[in-house]
Amino acid sequence: TCIACNQACLDHTFKLKRSTCLVNPRACYETELVSKPAEAPKKMAVVGAGPAGLAFATSAAERGHDVTLFESAAQIGGQFNLAKRVPGKEEFEETLRYFRKRLEITGVQVRLNQRAKADDLKGFDHVVLATGVLPRKPRIPGMDHAKTVFYADVLTGKKVIGNRVAIMGAGGIGFDVAEFLLHGHGASPSLDIPAFLKEWGVDRRAEARGAVEGVKAEPAAPPRQVYLVQRKTTPHGKGLGKTTGWIHRAQLKMKNVSFVGGADYTRIDDRGLHYKDAQGAEKCLEVDHVVICAGQEPLRELEAPLKAAGVQVHLIGGADVAAELDAKRAIRQGTELALSL
Repeated sequence: TCIACNQACLDHTFKLKRSTCLVNPRACYETELVSKPAEAPKKMAVVGAGPAGLAFATSAAERGHDVTLFESAAQIGGQFNLAKRVPGKEEFEETLRYFRKRLEITGVQVRLNQRAKADDLKGFDHVVLATGVLPRKPRIPGMDHAKTVFYADVLTGKKVIGNRVAIMGAGGIGFDVAEFLLHGHGASPSLDIPAFLKEWGVDRRAEARGAVEGVKAEPAAPPRQVYLVQRKTTPHGKGLGKTTGWIHRAQLKMKNVSFVGGADYTRIDDRGLHYKDAQGAEKCLEVDHVVICAGQEPLRELEAPLKAAGVQVHLIGGADVAAELDAKRAIRQGTELALSL
């Protein structure tokens, strides 16, 4: 099912690259990514049921390999379980629905609530680590302060966030967290058509020119003040999707988000987030919480002991490259590896 991300289709087209699909990497690669029965079926273990692990497990099992998928959580999905909570990204659940069915059809043995250890994996011919990432913890004073929270705790609702919030990091996750916080706990406008049309000023009757000219946008009042802060001096959201980035920037501007760039973070304390601006002046955002969206680090704790035991180990997804969470790369990488073994 299309999740309307545009990342591998339209974004590729407007960069003069071959179009494909985030959730179906074989699209437009049908003669290159060919799934054939394995000549010598192997016993394989996959650790981590995020997009990369799911793509590998189902593609490998479809070829006839004996695949066991280990997942420490109670459900499959990895970071997609966070993404689907963001207003406008509810369709991500469709990808997980698809993979749940694929696991069933291809006969993958799924072991949920089981954090695999190296000893559990020594009897397999191949072990694929799709263990994902851990949020990166910036080295500034105050990271253990009560006001400091990490993005996963915000998106899962584990932390109740105050009315004034600074988001540290303005990449894709920072924008997603801002979007989440700006819609409170009400219905997502993307699931409420009249609310969506009102928020963006769209005339569904098409009486206005282009269905928008002269129609006043009436966005709902934001439930809190949000500051989106980044170290870079480049425009916020510059690295977002070519065809969708403007929407996210417009949405945050509509909700009166304050964009702060060129920030050299110095500390987090009872007042809030302290930083030096691009001119070196000391500043402080007096907020209730500081949400950390400052990148990720690969989770590879199993790699060294497995290699020491002589097990063939493969890294995919965030466990391979964690610099930017990229489901397009993760699903494609998992698929390509499964077709190559």
